[in-house]
Amino acid sequence: MSLAMLAAAEHTYTAPDQKIFWQPLIGSGPFAITRPAIVFALSAVLIIWLLLAGTKRLSVVPGKKQMVVEAGYGFVRNSIGRDIIGSKEFLKFVPLLFTFFSVILVNNLFGVIPPIQYPTMARIGFPLALTIILYLTYHTVGIRKKGFAAYFAGVVPHGLPKPIVPLVFLLEVLSIVVIQPVTITLRLFGNMFAGHLILVLFISGAEYMLLDGGLGLKIVGIPTIVMAFALTLFELFVEFLQAYVYTMLAATFIASALADEH
Repeated sequence: MSLAMLAAAEHTYTAPDQKIFWQPLIGSGPFAITRPAIVFALSAVLIIWLLLAGTKRLSVVPGKKQMVVEAGYGFVRNSIGRDIIGSKEFLKFVPLLFTFFSVILVNNLFGVIPPIQYPTMARIGFPLALTIILYLTYHTVGIRKKGFAAYFAGVVPHGLPKPIVPLVFLLEVLSIVVIQPVTITLRLFGNMFAGHLILVLFISGAEYMLLDGGLGLKIVGIPTIVMAFALTLFELFVEFLQAYVYTMLAATFIASALADEH
């Protein structure tokens, strides 16, 4: 039997059209409601329900919902907020950090949960919206604490030779005004978008080979579906990691804005 016969299939493989995730479901233009928008709204309802259910009847011996809420809040409060911002000023920023962590984590996890299977953070508008909130927050608290001139003057470390101070000042201002918000947005978006595409490729490819391919493709399809399962488990880890990294960087930016020099 030839290789062509072994690989023969009823029809050719066509990659799933990812545009279906972005096309408007209701309305049109900038205010259209898309699938990611609905998923994001669903995540908000889910998070609110979990927080209310987990804190409705607090007890010394927590139930499952209370344990989940306390574990998540305690992790963000202590391991991120207090450790990075410092015990003196961290408490007022914990609600914001916890919101970032829970919203990003839930929306990332939707990427591997049927039938949604799309991480909304793979649509750049969502991480960008979170970053705008973060951007306004850390610049506002820094300017309020130090004053506008002192806030931006503090980006230059003491002791530098005077001839390079203007250059360092420009680079540091560029960093906190442009580079920081751009990189934190693209990091979250890029990881979620790439992970989603890889899973789509492996899962849809394995389905095609196992259901429509010839004997040779069916044999190749077995390790492909195993790899798809392994990548799904890895993606779960990445989804949690990206929620943690974004929240950690948010706390770092806030701490930097509050520091005497940043």
